[in-house]
Amino acid sequence: MEATKKSLRTDENGSADPDGTVITNGDHDYLDNSENRPYPVLPDDGYPQSYEFGAWRAGGIRFAPLRMPFPRRLQTAAVFFHCMTIVVLISMFWFTCANPLTWPLLVPYLVHLSVSNAATNGKLSYRSEYLRSLPLWRFFASYFPMRLHKTHNLPPDRRYIFGYHPHGIISHGAWSAFGTNALGFAEKFPGITNTLLTLESNFRLPFYRDYILAMGMASVSKESIRNTLTRGGPNNDGRGRAVTIVIGGARESLEAEPGTMRLILKGRKGFVKMALRTGADLVPVLAFGENDLYDQLSPKTHPMVHKFQMFVLKVFKFTLPALHGRGILNYDVGLMPYRRPVNVVVGKPIRIDTEPCEQPAQEDVDRYHDLYMEEIEKIWEAYKDQFAKGRTSELVISA
Repeated sequence: MEATKKSLRTDENGSADPDGTVITNGDHDYLDNSENRPYPVLPDDGYPQSYEFGAWRAGGIRFAPLRMPFPRRLQTAAVFFHCMTIVVLISMFWFTCANPLTWPLLVPYLVHLSVSNAATNGKLSYRSEYLRSLPLWRFFASYFPMRLHKTHNLPPDRRYIFGYHPHGIISHGAWSAFGTNALGFAEKFPGITNTLLTLESNFRLPFYRDYILAMGMASVSKESIRNTLTRGGPNNDGRGRAVTIVIGGARESLEAEPGTMRLILKGRKGFVKMALRTGADLVPVLAFGENDLYDQLSPKTHPMVHKFQMFVLKVFKFTLPALHGRGILNYDVGLMPYRRPVNVVVGKPIRIDTEPCEQPAQEDVDRYHDLYMEEIEKIWEAYKDQFAKGRTSELVISA
């Protein structure tokens, strides 16, 4: 990290600009994506003001002070809304099923649901920039708070596959950075339309699937990735399009513990194959603090619970983390995430120089996969002392 600081071009006060690119001064230019460009020093806004010092205890539980700034209440309400969305929308669906007055509307909707391919066709026709830009999401991001850091430019005439790490319990950082406009992705990377991908099963949930489609999300299936990266854009060939995949998936969520950065990546090469098939550059993204938002039972100390979780994952393709966080009015018990900073760092793009092909050579897949893991390690080494000061272990990449 020290070598990076010495090589970094800054202004006369030694500062870098807020979007991660460095302010011009001198004869050197680090705005390109050259091989030798070091990672820049990123701004660090520090930790948010804590009100836990004013907590009062009852039965060993710390309760939040009654006098709390109104913006913090709004932030908590925004996070609660997001966490409850799937429950509320599915409950609304069952309510309409139980009400005969809604059946004339419900039946056509279910027919439409059965034939719709909106989650995989790549057209993003449901996407609503108005919904993605609601003030609600700025309050959501400010709760932690979250920051999106740009380290390299991304030309808008290329296609991109963003790999988000780690999964964490619920991937709140991925939602803020790529599922909404709260962190300024469009301003930092102009000309690029990014689509956050999620499990195909989420698009089989009535009402909820319409909500996440409006938020610009799509299925993580191969068909969806191909269509999204080959359609749309200025020339309708996919240039200027990007997708974000949470590579580690549900398996990685079981490894999420505060102070750690354990990635399930060595055996995950499908996203590299899709990059070679579509000609999309690979962009590594590391979210410092994502694993700190919840506590959960450790596989080492609770092996039987871990075995049950792995069984559920194998059978149902999703998992059930044994988690806990804080509550709405207390700091110790509940399912709300902790107020801990999350810094989402977008790394250097790995350019795919080979021609797109349906069956990429295995040596090409392995080569780009190795380059991708190397770049993840570089991001970690560059910013671990800035954004992971309280870590209990170093980066671990496993299969």
